[in-house]
Amino acid sequence: MLWLLRFIVWLVVWFAGLSLAAVIVFRFVPVPVTATMLMDEHGFTKDWTPLSRIDPNMVAAVIAAEDGKFCTHDGFDREAIEQALRRNMEGGRIRGGSTISQQTAKNVFLWQGGGYFRKALEAWFTLLIEQIWGKRRIMEVYLNVAETGIGTYGVEAGAQRYFGHSADTLTETEAARMAAVLPLPKQRPVVNPTGFTRRYGNTIRARIGVVRRDGLDACVSG
Repeated sequence: MLWLLRFIVWLVVWFAGLSLAAVIVFRFVPVPVTATMLMDEHGFTKDWTPLSRIDPNMVAAVIAAEDGKFCTHDGFDREAIEQALRRNMEGGRIRGGSTISQQTAKNVFLWQGGGYFRKALEAWFTLLIEQIWGKRRIMEVYLNVAETGIGTYGVEAGAQRYFGHSADTLTETEAARMAAVLPLPKQRPVVNPTGFTRRYGNTIRARIGVVRRDGLDACVSG
């Protein structure tokens, strides 16, 4: 049993060191590819773009849509997690309470899907990027690796595909519509949306003003 204990300790130390090194590297180096991209049956199109060349409307839109407490939490929105747990216990469609930080950790370092093991790894990487990257870098990476359509990753590739121009000139409406499809990018249309997607996009656009008024994007734009 002693050898097994030593092996487990060695494995944990090895994993901690390797994951720490990867997080440090990606603090400065663009993420070249993710497991989600490699496993996409449609292939993938991406175009890494610095945050300085992404319109602030996009930052405000994803905060409005995905994580209103992005600038104030430590990577985890405990209230949202508790609410998600209560809803899941009531039955029906499983819902999550993931923050932008958690989604970024999952998208960059892990794979899609659930399970307690993957969630534990996600929490570990979330802690690391919050401490080592900071909010601005987390947002930059998120906007470059998030799936924005079928075989399309990042807001630059999404802007080029849907609107025919770069992400540095996104209008509030364009940013809101792209943010509206993030939970289900393969199923929700960005161009000429109807029904729920259109209504949700309009709601996000209205919330952009709230984000700016209340400084909910201050940690990114400041």
